[in-house]
Amino acid sequence: MNLEPGTLEAKAARIKLLLFDVDGVLTDGAVIIHGDGSESKRFGIRDGIAMVWAQRSGLKVGLLSARTSATTPLRAAQLGITLVHQGVMSKAAAYEQILVDERLSGDEVAFMGDDIVDLAVLERVGLSAAPADAVAEVRSRVDWVSSAPGGNGAARELVETILRAQNLWEAVMTRYLREGALS
Repeated sequence: MNLEPGTLEAKAARIKLLLFDVDGVLTDGAVIIHGDGSESKRFGIRDGIAMVWAQRSGLKVGLLSARTSATTPLRAAQLGITLVHQGVMSKAAAYEQILVDERLSGDEVAFMGDDIVDLAVLERVGLSAAPADAVAEVRSRVDWVSSAPGGNGAARELVETILRAQNLWEAVMTRYLREGALS
């Protein structure tokens, strides 16, 4: 595939790591605080299965959040995600450390964020993305904006876009078509 440098498809074809903010990207941004001090969040199942597909396709998936939440590592564990950075004072510093730890360059990373605290990372990655309901300052500065809001398919759309650009989407589909043929 001969892709024009700088196009969305060319950027997506180089991605090896998909990083996601949590609140407002993998959730709708709402946090329910219970009387005992614990909290709840709602994660979209379709976003989760897409992250599993990305990992099965050979891509690394990680979470990068300024907030610390007990629900974040639980959800990550359910999805087999081991790269989890939460409660970070500087997302940019955490991102730079991730590049070193994972031995990647910035153009090999996609990041989806929704608020101004994500801008420093969004400007450094190879493919920057935002959910449809991200703040205007983010939407206007990223390479790609999902048609879906945070927590409701935005992450899945990004994963599908990258898998398609890397010619991996058909293998995901084939796996389930074969499963259906066996029944």
